[in-house]
Amino acid sequence: MITTHLADGIASLELNRPEVRNAINKDVCDAVSRALDTWAAQDDVRVVIVSGAGGKAFAAGADIAELKDRTHAQAFLGWTQKMLQQLEDFPRPTIAAIDGYALGGGLELALACDLRVASKSAKIGMPEVTLGIYPSAGGTWRLPRLVGLGRAKELIYTGRIVDAEEAAGWGLFESLVETDAKGEALRLARSIAANAPLAVQVAKVSLNAAAKVNAAPMEWVGQGLLFDSDEKRARMTAFLEKRKK
Repeated sequence: MITTHLADGIASLELNRPEVRNAINKDVCDAVSRALDTWAAQDDVRVVIVSGAGGKAFAAGADIAELKDRTHAQAFLGWTQKMLQQLEDFPRPTIAAIDGYALGGGLELALACDLRVASKSAKIGMPEVTLGIYPSAGGTWRLPRLVGLGRAKELIYTGRIVDAEEAAGWGLFESLVETDAKGEALRLARSIAANAPLAVQVAKVSLNAAAKVNAAPMEWVGQGLLFDSDEKRARMTAFLEKRKK
């Protein structure tokens, strides 16, 4: 599900489901959460880099095969939401290294990180409304913080896919490179890790507190309403059948 590595104070967490473009399911959420718990207790962890295996996707979203039959009762358990909040609140800086697709829950994963580095192969979007649901793991409040309310509304309402240069122009990434987002993320991580760790940690707490607007409860309510809808099931079934062909 994921692979992890720790060296020189830099922890790497790679989603490792390239056969489904690193789609996020409950097992992935649980594995990421366990890794974060472990690293949070280790003083030698200075920075965490999050990436996706295979080069074609950071994470192409939530696993539709799992979502299709998820009910409102299951949705209200908030597996993904809890894991992403844990990532946002992780005591040390986190960096998303984005190569390829970062869609839906995959983009929400990147938004929960402190910083985002992308290569020009990156493609981002929030296509949930095309499947009868909507971004409900931070997309409706983390995305506007970075790109503005109007841009966020346009992206969410249309479900369109945006290339890396357009997204960079919106301010979605802190850095855009030709290739190898992971390499650039590692260079950035090293520059952070060289600083006083407690000072960086306190700075993160202060910055997050200043930016925080807790819209998560509203997202959970909306998700619960939509996960039992007939249109959601029909659209996700059509998506899965199209993918099989």
